Amino acid sequence: ERPHRCGECGKSFRHRSTLRDHGRIHSGERRHKCPKCHKSFAESSELLQHRLIHTDERPHKCPECPKSFRTSSELAEHRRAHTDERPYECGECGKSFKKSSGLVQH
Repeated sequence: ERPHRCGECGKSFRHRSTLRDHGRIHSGERRHKCPKCHKSFAESSELLQHRLIHTDERPHKCPECPKSFRTSSELAEHRRAHTDERPYECGECGKSFKKSSGLVQH
C-alpha cells in the first residue's frame, strides 16, 4: 500500500518521509552535495550514483564478457550487444534500434 501521494505528479509512496524527499524534485531543492565536485542532488540515491564517477568502481558486471559498468542502465544497454534486441522502434517506418540515440538520429 502507498498511501502518501504527491500532489504535484501523483506518484505514491509507502512512507511520508519518502514523499517529502521526492517533493524536492519539484521544488528544485538539492540538499545532497558531492564532496568532490560540489554538484548537488535532490535525492541521496542520485548522489550515491554520481559519486561513482569519481572512482573506478564499476559494480555492474556483464555475465557474457569481461566488461563492467557504473550503472545498471549502462549494463542493460551493453547487453543488447550480445543479443539482437532492438527495443527502440520508429513509429513511421517500423525500423528498430538497439539504442535510443539510434532512433533519434534516424
